Amino acid sequence: MHSQHRAGRIAIAVALAVLPATLATAGIGHAAAPAAVAVKAGAGLDDPHKKDIAMQLVSSAENSSLDWKAQYKYIEDIGDGRGYTGGIIGFTSGTGDMLELVQHYTDLKPGNILAKYLPALKKVNGSDSHAGLGTPFTKDWATAAKDTVFQQAQNDERDRVYFNPAVGQAKSDGLRALGQFIYYDAIVMHGPGDDSDSFGGIRAAAMKKARTPAQGGDEAAYLNAFLDVRKAVMKKEEAHSDTSRVDTEQRVFLKAGNFDLNPPLKWKVYGDPYTINS
Repeated sequence: MHSQHRAGRIAIAVALAVLPATLATAGIGHAAAPAAVAVKAGAGLDDPHKKDIAMQLVSSAENSSLDWKAQYKYIEDIGDGRGYTGGIIGFTSGTGDMLELVQHYTDLKPGNILAKYLPALKKVNGSDSHAGLGTPFTKDWATAAKDTVFQQAQNDERDRVYFNPAVGQAKSDGLRALGQFIYYDAIVMHGPGDDSDSFGGIRAAAMKKARTPAQGGDEAAYLNAFLDVRKAVMKKEEAHSDTSRVDTEQRVFLKAGNFDLNPPLKWKVYGDPYTINS
């Protein structure tokens, strides 16, 4: 996946049928409207309302908006060497997850409008090439985005590759909702690999600096170590060099001791203020 900043507006979002209605953005400071669903005390990030909150938090960094459900149709080449980036989680044609998405969509709905691009997606995988794709592909992507089956395919791949592994690993490490979110935000940006610049490598480096709660360590100390390592990795790549999603978002919640990620939440990304009231 490896989603990029895209000048603060990368597409990312997640939508599941079980989630409550999108919390609308409104007013100065991007405040979210109150939600009808109450947050369960101590709920994990896989609680539907907590998941909705997490997606808004990520979208504030990726889209400069809390409206994370509007991105199924998004697709463009952001010039990061990964070809096209599109959809709710920033699937890319150059790293393989866009190919896997379209293949899953085709498994669910053979003969769909994007199925004819599978050969081209296989050929461009690993490069930034648009060969066999181009404007026809981006137009057809936007058309497919209106199809609830394509939307479900994006949801499925988001969960399979990113959300479920991140939350599962965080729970195994003894982390509460905030830590689960910190892991998820990292795997979205850096990918699920084990090299030093991917999620697995960041976690491994953090564990050399501090013990996880599951190992008997202090939760805040470990999460600070994880964020320190992640911030250093972010600064290696120009597209990630603004670390405000760590500095003025995640560390704000951590310093407040909000390990359950309970609203109200107030934070800034790229200097822009956001609020989730409930």
